[in-house]
Parts: sequence; structure tokens; C-alpha cells
Amino acid sequence: MKRFFILTLGLNLFCAAHADVFPSELVITDPTPTRFSVCLNFGCDTVKVVGFKPNQWTAIKALFHYPPSTAEQERDRLKMVIALIEYITGDLAGTSQEKGGDLAGIGLPGQQDCIDESVNTSLYLTLLESVGLMRFHSVEDRATRGYFIFGYPHTTAVIKEKKSAKEYAVDSWFFDNGKPPVIIPLELWKDGWTPPDSTAKQLLMPRQKH
Repeated sequence: MKRFFILTLGLNLFCAAHADVFPSELVITDPTPTRFSVCLNFGCDTVKVVGFKPNQWTAIKALFHYPPSTAEQERDRLKMVIALIEYITGDLAGTSQEKGGDLAGIGLPGQQDCIDESVNTSLYLTLLESVGLMRFHSVEDRATRGYFIFGYPHTTAVIKEKKSAKEYAVDSWFFDNGKPPVIIPLELWKDGWTPPDSTAKQLLMPRQKH
């Protein structure tokens, strides 16, 4: 029980880390299709450097064969793309068994907390932007909510719509590996929003009342 408490405290500390600073110097901040990093084992304790095989990268690009014509369409497309990337990297990095949230996957190889997920998602989005596949949004610094005072700390990747400057959370932590992330307005996410079907919701700050 004591060991579990120490682990839980460690997760809290990790998830409260400053969102603008990646937790490991091994993280590749300029990813390419053939060389990018994947964080796992809580707080980027393990960083694996992997790369897509040609057929895998072709499958990812194929989702943009018909480019989105609006920012809203691009956000919907990004859900599919991030899910596919997670599915592929599950085999490449050993995260295919990863479960949504933290507690459900404790003891499983390749489990990821919100720091791992937010770093990975942010870098996948950075890769898509760098090769011109993401046109209506830019990748922003990750965001954190909670900070102990207001609830369980939690971190997400963030994108900004270029035309409106509106920011959106891109949160893949709620669900198992290979499932589409949620993309919602960042202000709603900061208010404590959780998907109703997420098994991770009990670990998060409660929705604030207005």
C-alpha cells in the first residue's frame, strides 16, 4: 500500500510538470517520419526512438489524400490520424497494451500517463505540421489543469486554429492505445471536462460549477 501511495504521488508530480518543458532530454523535438521518440512508463521514464516503415507512413498520409477543406474537418481528421499513429507505434515502441488513464494499466508493459501521452501527441502533431499535412492549425505548448489545489493535475497537447486563434486540447490519455483522442476547446478542457465513457474520469478534477 505504501508503495502504491509513493507511485501515485509520483504520478501527480509528473502530471504537474511545467507543460512547456519536455521531461527528458532524449525527446526528439524535431521528429521526422523515420526518426521520432515515444515516451512511456510514466513521466517519460523510458524514451524509445523509432521510425515508420515506408508502408506505415504511406498509410498515415493516405488519410490526407482528400485534404480537409475547413478547420473543423481537419480536427476530425486529426482524431483518425493520431489514432492510427498510436496503433502503429504500439508495435514499434511496445505500447500496444496501454490502457486509458493511469491505474488501469499499472503493471502492463508500455503504460503511459498524461505526461507521456501529451508529449507523444504533441510531437505527432508537430510531425504532421512539419510535412505540411496539418494546414489549418499550429501546434502550441502543452497545457496543464489541476495543480493539486483545484484537483488532480492533468496535461494535454494543444493546437490553435490559425484563422480564429482558438485553442483546442488534443487529449489521448482518456482511452486505450489506438483510440481517437478527444479534441475540444481548451477552455472547456480546463474546466474539468472528461468524456462520459472514460474509465480514467475518477482520477481527474471534478467539473467546475458555474
